[in-house]
Parts: sequence; C-alpha cells; structure tokens
Amino acid sequence: MDPDYLPFHLNPSKPAYVPPAGAVDAHCHVFGPAEVFPYHPKRKYTPCDAPKEKLFALRDFLGFERNVIVQASCHGNDNAALVDALQSAGELARGVAVVSPDVSDDDLKTMHQAGVRAVRFNFVKRLVDATPREVFIGIAERVKALGWHIVVYFEAPDLADLIPFLNSLDCTIVVDHMGRPDVANGVDHPDFQRFIDWMADNPNVWSKVSCPERLTLTPPDYSDVVPFAKALVERFPDRVLWGTDWPHPNM
Repeated sequence: MDPDYLPFHLNPSKPAYVPPAGAVDAHCHVFGPAEVFPYHPKRKYTPCDAPKEKLFALRDFLGFERNVIVQASCHGNDNAALVDALQSAGELARGVAVVSPDVSDDDLKTMHQAGVRAVRFNFVKRLVDATPREVFIGIAERVKALGWHIVVYFEAPDLADLIPFLNSLDCTIVVDHMGRPDVANGVDHPDFQRFIDWMADNPNVWSKVSCPERLTLTPPDYSDVVPFAKALVERFPDRVLWGTDWPHPNM
C-alpha cells in the first residue's frame, strides 16, 4: 500500500436510509488480496487489499441486493480478482472488465460466463497510459457481439476531445462519476454543460451519480457535489445509476 493511501473504513456506521428492494450498488471494486491476485506492475497506485468478502459483507450491511464490480486500474487488464469475485457472487453480481486488444475469445467467454457485461475504457491521464482510439474501437467491436456495453472514465475537460470517438461507439455507454466535473466551477460551467448536452443528444449514454467523496471540496456533507447529481437526476431520471465506489481509491 502506498504510504499516503487512505484505507477504507473497517467499521462504518449503518445509515438511516434503507435502500428499496432490488437496489444495486452499481460501482464498486475488489482489490487483491495481493498475495493471491497481484497488482499490475505498471499501476499508478498501490491500494490496500479490499477482497470480495469485505465487499459482500458491505453489500449485506447496507441492504443492497446486488453489485456491479468494476475492474480498477491497479489490476490493469488482469481480471482474475474480478472474475473470482463474480464467480463467488453468482447472480448477485455483474462485472465490468478491462481487456487488451489481444484478449482471446476463450477469455472473453470465461468472463461472460462469470458475469462480465461491459468493458471499461479509462482516459484519466494520472491513472493510465494513453491507449490509441483505434485499439478501443477494435475492442468495442469484439465485445458488441457478446451484448456488452462500454463504461468510460474521463475528466470533464477532456470530454470535448472524446465526443467524436464516443459517438462512434454503437452501443450503450455508461459514464463513471458524472464525468468527473470540477465542482469548484459550478454546474453552469461549460465543461459540465457540455456533458449535459451530450447526454441529451445521445439517448444511449448513461451516467453514474457517484464519487462525491473524491469530487467534493467541502467534506463531509458533499454539498458542493449535490447540484451536479441533482442536475443529472432531474434531467435524465431513467439514465442514472448510483454506486458506493467502495473501497474509495485515491482519496
């Protein structure tokens, strides 16, 4: 674990809010354990272990029925920890993988059988090295045959450059963390309005209303993030998802 890495809370309090029946934590991760599932040698950060058992215990503690487990950059394109968690969860989880362009058909089949239903394209420069767009297009074409969708992770200033590429993807697109707006700029800033307009023009685009703990400048009430979430929920009530982002990496 990096010396400045903030571990997740081992004993969180139980919130007063009770999720509705069938509620899904649509964005969470499993990390390691490193002795079983080593972290990627080119990772940009080293987290504390956050194994499947901890995630499933949190699911039950908070009252969710299912998880969507997202492959994080610290594991690179080695999806072994993800697949293991999905196989353990059975029908209680689905997954989002990260794959290389040379991933085999057998590996894709194994991931699909385990419960993977999407691939993640990460454009956050501080977390991953740049990948040529044509590589992502090739991956998108392969997983389309499986009925998978695409999850994209980017920061708000980068959306303008990404829109032509994203519009070329003929599938459902799910955006992580509201497109990571700079909340100091407010909801009327062109970066966030561009995101709103893009969603309005493209009914295949969904957004996760998540990650307030990393977006906020005013913890712990996250009051500066609320207007962004509210804008998306009110404008696109049938195209928003929510997730814990457990174990809250890179805090």
